[in-house]
Amino acid sequence: MHTEPSPDTFQALQTLIERSTGTRLGADVQAEMRALLREHSAVNVPGPSEMTLLVAGVRGLPDLLAIQPQDAAVAAINRCLLRLAEVVAKHRGSIHHFARDALLVLFGAPEAGADDVERAVLCAVELQMVMRDLNQEHLNERLPPLFLGVGVHTGTVMAGRFGSPVYSEFMVLGDEVELASRIQAFSLRGQVLISDATYQRCWGMASASAPMQVYLKGRPRPESLRELVAVPSRKLKVPRQEFRRSHRVDARLVCECRRVQDGIVTPERLPGTVRDIGYHGLLVTTLEPLPLHAEVRLDFDLALIDYRATDVYARVITVKQEGGECTAGLEFTSISPECSAKVQMFVQVLVGTR
Repeated sequence: MHTEPSPDTFQALQTLIERSTGTRLGADVQAEMRALLREHSAVNVPGPSEMTLLVAGVRGLPDLLAIQPQDAAVAAINRCLLRLAEVVAKHRGSIHHFARDALLVLFGAPEAGADDVERAVLCAVELQMVMRDLNQEHLNERLPPLFLGVGVHTGTVMAGRFGSPVYSEFMVLGDEVELASRIQAFSLRGQVLISDATYQRCWGMASASAPMQVYLKGRPRPESLRELVAVPSRKLKVPRQEFRRSHRVDARLVCECRRVQDGIVTPERLPGTVRDIGYHGLLVTTLEPLPLHAEVRLDFDLALIDYRATDVYARVITVKQEGGECTAGLEFTSISPECSAKVQMFVQVLVGTR
């Protein structure tokens, strides 16, 4: 985003310099000053600009802070941020901010470049690689591990310096910034997820999974995301550190369980509470114990998306007695395609609120 400095601004600076030094600037120095003013204007005048946004969320900070002395925890966090910043600098990204537990990196500021997406993708892979190495150090030092979830998205944002003469700062605003953050929130530990907009600009150099349709909080339609696997030409591969089949989210859903014996659903209704849920199963608490390996039929409301799940069959795979309650881990054995899709939507919407 180039903005030519105004003649009035340039002339005012010339007059100021001449009054102070008694000498006017030469032609070469004038050209250099114009270039500096142009660069300054490019990053300060708000306007639309295409950027590739990389959001890296650090997972595991609460565990580190909870079990380590303050000095040790601060040193470990600073070491982590230093390693991440070194990777970002290597790929000429610009760290915009570190808020809560997420790092926002811009590729395309102060102006877009032809290789913005390529540098962002390479940066994402190497961020995961440096976290793998950092966790080996944590293991040797008996520190809890830290993980990254990374989201990369390319789009048009409003970028520039916002504020007043009293206070101003460089900001990037718009739906695309929020989308990048949502993609990061959906990533698993050690995973890099990229939007379709990013994939369309890097498919020739990056290896990625088949597209998956994901409902992200605040988006009216599902987004197409891919998992970045590798950059073959650079012999780089994302070192995934978590291989769950899906996200699991905390929930407090009233449910009803009925035992299945010899293929017949028994009439006795056992009330319970769903404590967490994923694509393929859930954790339920009941007052009466559920036998290990028993099959049950479940009914529960997904009020967030206005849907009642019925005739969901599941098998008890874990049982734990806690006080007067029984907590059972259930794996779905039979669920309609419609209900399965609604469960996935419910989980995906909740992921963005964590």
